[in-house]
Amino acid sequence: MNRVKISSNFDGGNIACLACDDPSDIRLEIQKDNGAEYFQWFYFRLTGAAGRACRLKIINAGASSYTGGWKDYRAAVSEDRETWVRAETGYDGATLTIRHTPETDSAYFAYFAPYSMERHADLIAVVQGYEQVRLSVLGSTLDGQDMDLLRIGEDGEDKRKCWFIARQHCGETMAEWWMEGFLARLLDEDDPVTRELLAQAVFYVVPNMNPDGSRRGHLRGNAIGADLNRQWLEPSLEKSPEVFLVRQKMQETGVDFCLDVHGDETLPVNFLIGPEGIPSWSDRLGELFHGYKTALKQVSPDFQTERGYPVPGPGKANTRMCGKYAAEAFGCLSMTLEMPFNDTLETPHEAEGWSPERSRKLGAANLDALYAIINRLR
Repeated sequence: MNRVKISSNFDGGNIACLACDDPSDIRLEIQKDNGAEYFQWFYFRLTGAAGRACRLKIINAGASSYTGGWKDYRAAVSEDRETWVRAETGYDGATLTIRHTPETDSAYFAYFAPYSMERHADLIAVVQGYEQVRLSVLGSTLDGQDMDLLRIGEDGEDKRKCWFIARQHCGETMAEWWMEGFLARLLDEDDPVTRELLAQAVFYVVPNMNPDGSRRGHLRGNAIGADLNRQWLEPSLEKSPEVFLVRQKMQETGVDFCLDVHGDETLPVNFLIGPEGIPSWSDRLGELFHGYKTALKQVSPDFQTERGYPVPGPGKANTRMCGKYAAEAFGCLSMTLEMPFNDTLETPHEAEGWSPERSRKLGAANLDALYAIINRLR
């Protein structure tokens, strides 16, 4: 009989194996982000257990960054690295227990379907082949990786400048799956909505804001544990070059619209965070935000407007965060989109939960919402 083994020494991997001699009592621990206390993202491989009932216990789940996210949560599992389904999972307030009987001798488990830096490289390679796309490298991360920026469409003073960024928090991999659907539709020459958008706007797209954390298997932090979505007021090349470089480019181009794409560990819904609470909040921004949300809800039943984060009071917005910073700095509609790790409350999918494909579909739907307000951005 094969020896059971747990490994995570690969792109995006994260777990420490404490014991795996008995498949019914595999004990694991999630590792913290380097230089920080964040931990919740896990991604590992189980080998040698085909046909054996496995019980995998993450014993430090009760001390993780977002313990509320374990309620009703089901881990993602794949044996072909393409299709990710949900495994039987339970949480007792301290330990997260995953039960699964793999059909093959290699099975992967993850907090959400992973999105590797190799897949990111493939995405860039495919997209740059389109005539209307120009790739530029803004600079380097602390680990020496490239900060990729895609410019889509022809620039011009009369064009709206629309910025889309994703995965500031690297463990929120649904954000880059979202980008796949968004980019595929934006580059579809037969789509009348995107054709008209590109006639009126130029798009600046950062598919992955945190390459170092992505490769290291972090939840939130970059190579040294900095939370990039708290760095927008005073980024530095020493601590947060990712934000420094993107913000510098934004100041060069100007911004008429910004969407920052994330995942939320605890809420079982897709929702938007708007520019409420910034010092320069206005009725105009409120109308644009309402128009975008309304349009997105009409085209995607997976999106809702009833649940989300509390709205900050006047002048109370945290402008260290991208969405609030860009709204205040550029006077534009700037938002943060959040997606669930587990599933949506009102539109659940039993086998897959919230998934890469559903993330892609939501990415594509956001172009309809943008189209609804594009003429009012200036």
